[in-house]
Amino acid sequence: MRSLAIMIALGLLSSGSAVVAKRDRVPEVRETGKAVNCIPLHQIRESRVRNDRVIDFRASGKKWYRNTLPHSCPSLGFEERFAYRTSLNQLCAVDVITVLHSTPGMARGASCGLGQFQPVELVKK
Repeated sequence: MRSLAIMIALGLLSSGSAVVAKRDRVPEVRETGKAVNCIPLHQIRESRVRNDRVIDFRASGKKWYRNTLPHSCPSLGFEERFAYRTSLNQLCAVDVITVLHSTPGMARGASCGLGQFQPVELVKK
């Protein structure tokens, strides 16, 4: 009976590790130009949170920008959602994002600074 409990516990740990590993997997990219400090808001079509430090932004014309935050942003990779506020018509490396938790009312989490926006293209394997 004890060995069965240990096997179940190990199974749960390994499946949990697979979820974490999948969530922390950042797709490989190839840089396609020089990093920029800002991207116009009207060009942003979607964002994909890759983990606690990496967000990929899709802009008009199927162009992608990878933003690697200077520091890890707690719960960003888990929640995969964030908010920002800017007085300009662009999102810049000096701006701050705030993690939104999935609790009722979208509770606010950590606030973290953005990095530069690196133009990239996803590497197909």
